[in-house]
Amino acid sequence: MIDQAAAAEISLDPVRARLLAALAEPGSASSVAEQVGLTRQKANYHLRALEEHGLVELVEERRKGNVTERLFQATAASYVISPAAFAALAPDPDRAPDQLSAHWLVALAARLVREVGELIAGATAARQPLATYAIDSEILFASAADRSAFADELGESVKNLVSRYHDENASNGRRHRLVVALHPSLKTPSAQAKSSDNRHEES
Repeated sequence: MIDQAAAAEISLDPVRARLLAALAEPGSASSVAEQVGLTRQKANYHLRALEEHGLVELVEERRKGNVTERLFQATAASYVISPAAFAALAPDPDRAPDQLSAHWLVALAARLVREVGELIAGATAARQPLATYAIDSEILFASAADRSAFADELGESVKNLVSRYHDENASNGRRHRLVVALHPSLKTPSAQAKSSDNRHEES
């Protein structure tokens, strides 16, 4: 989880992003330079910047004649930029909450990324497990009316479930964030082609 603006800027550079991908396994400036089409000197320059911001780490030094070869590896298998990296621009879900607003949904998602990222960092530092739960599903609604009815029923079900388990007087309890989202799925290339074929048939 990248939560510093400078590190985010470094990671978004296309060349450095390719270097991070190449360093999923340990590599030297010479080996990754060949993979991404750079000179060794240029690769070294970018690796120093990535190391400075904690995106790669030194894992080994090898002596080759009069030269010491340094092996680096990316500090994570994948990276997510937290909205905390751009705190001044991060969306605020407490501002104008609206269940039917896509902008509010994005603000909720941004807060989710930021908060869970901080929890992961804390749990990792404490070497403790982090208890989370998520559901990911897809629904094909026959009509907008069905979608609306589903949203109403889902909201009522969640409201009843929360009222059953929420205990404001639990002295040793821990608050948990619950976010439920519903949005159209992105069209896959095959679905877009099928939709285009249907339009041609209708015409």
